[in-house]
Amino acid sequence: MAEIKKEEEKSLNFLEEIVEQDLGAGKYKTILTRFPPEPNGYLHIGHSKSICLNFGLALKYGGKTNLRFDDTNPVTEDTEYVDSIKEDIRWLGFEWAKELYASDYFEQLYGYAREMIQKALAYVDDSSAEEIAVLKGSPTEPGKDSPCRNRSVEENLRLFEEMRAGKYKEGEKVLRAKIDMGSSNMQMRDPIMYRIKHAHHHRTGDAWCIYPMYDFAHGQSDSIERITHSICTLEYISHRPLYDWFIEKLDIFPSHQYEFARLNMTYTVMSKRKLLQLVNERYVTGWDDPRMPTISGYRRRGYTPESIRVFADKIGVQKRENLIDVSLLEFCIREHLNRIAWRRMVVFDPLRLVITNYTEDEEMLKTENNPEDPETGQRDIPFSREIYIEREDFMEDPPKKFFRLAPGQKVRLKSAYIIQCDEVIKDAAGNIMELSCSYIPGSKSGGDQSGMKVQATIHWVSIKHAVTAELRLYDRLFRVEDPSNEEGDFKDYINPDSMQTVSAAYAEPSLRSAKFTDRYQFLRKGYFALDRDSSEEKMIFNRTVTLRDGWAREQKKAE
Repeated sequence: MAEIKKEEEKSLNFLEEIVEQDLGAGKYKTILTRFPPEPNGYLHIGHSKSICLNFGLALKYGGKTNLRFDDTNPVTEDTEYVDSIKEDIRWLGFEWAKELYASDYFEQLYGYAREMIQKALAYVDDSSAEEIAVLKGSPTEPGKDSPCRNRSVEENLRLFEEMRAGKYKEGEKVLRAKIDMGSSNMQMRDPIMYRIKHAHHHRTGDAWCIYPMYDFAHGQSDSIERITHSICTLEYISHRPLYDWFIEKLDIFPSHQYEFARLNMTYTVMSKRKLLQLVNERYVTGWDDPRMPTISGYRRRGYTPESIRVFADKIGVQKRENLIDVSLLEFCIREHLNRIAWRRMVVFDPLRLVITNYTEDEEMLKTENNPEDPETGQRDIPFSREIYIEREDFMEDPPKKFFRLAPGQKVRLKSAYIIQCDEVIKDAAGNIMELSCSYIPGSKSGGDQSGMKVQATIHWVSIKHAVTAELRLYDRLFRVEDPSNEEGDFKDYINPDSMQTVSAAYAEPSLRSAKFTDRYQFLRKGYFALDRDSSEEKMIFNRTVTLRDGWAREQKKAE
């Protein structure tokens, strides 16, 4: 037992160790975490790591998680983003304890700001953004005091009230904390607490024209909610002293900030600014384009919440930035879809094949829905004398070790019969139009009495029963591992083949009943999901992922 316990302790990540120490020492009776997105865009795969971490910690240790929208910038925020974020979190399988907004606390934060002024720890500054930047100095040179730094408490209170009342234009005044212009930490050099923005807010309307900065709103909001473990990404390490300073000076509940490495992934970008460029400049069709690294994009492409949660678990929680290979995410979705996806036969590039000695009008064959899960049972597939096969499954003059169909060569049709190619029929230009074949009686799958063995099995679709569908074959959006670190514009490295379309593929008729929640493996082709653009007249399927990782091989070929 001692060895097992020791092994469990080793497997804890550093945040779990902190939580266990805090609970063990009686610092908290229960933990409360929060996920605090800014509603200025759609969540991406990097956010999923933070979601799984915050909600996962709380679930593991019997605590709760708040969803708090950091809506302190009315210019970029919208209810569309609020709704999409809530949908994404629920889709991933999590539910929050309370739905909160930084704007819920605007009056209280304003009161905190007044308290800081009264304690001579904040002042109104008339300097422009450019002047403030110059006065701040540099990492190697100390900053200089603003000419407004020594205003009286009374004057600062009056000016701050006038800022709230809308007396000043944007940029005319800001409220700054009075800390230390000589600090080695640039964040502590009199940071801005409030700025003026005459913009309509998605929740408070026009009630406010001054808005708190992230560094002032965030820690205080954590404290108001009594968040025990405020988990941020590594870029906020330098902000932690400021987080602690505000809480200390206001003498409020001591929430504490912890940092972990955010998710960086190959062949994509995670910057909201860059993702917005892709949307606005129409490199993609929208935030939920299946090539986008947004959670809604992955959902539309056919990814499952289970696969993303497993991915988040596999990459773990680190204190150092690294670049995760996207093939790990693709591995996670393949593993899950292999277990749950329904198998179906779909021909992408059809070649007509006539079985001349098949005298039945048609018959119904049986085949498994998913060999990985016997409980899914079997389905009926119609078979007839005229079928489609993939054009690539036939070669008139094949090389050695080509085991699929060729003149005089035999293959098995999946869940059906062994056939042999007898004749190749061409048009006047010499293009192959049709194959004339014969089947081997007694060779039906599941009860083969022919005694014959063949080295290949190919899929097929009965022509008179086939249904047509459009297929969208998605691949990685960028053709280089780290597009953000390449020379020039990151958009120059977009993969021109990130989406290819098969306008009319032929599928077995069972796909007529496809649902948006279903996942399919098109035999020998990949995993697919029904797209929301589908209609009663036209089914559209998105390729979620290929059956195997062929990217590295294809890239090597291109070099």
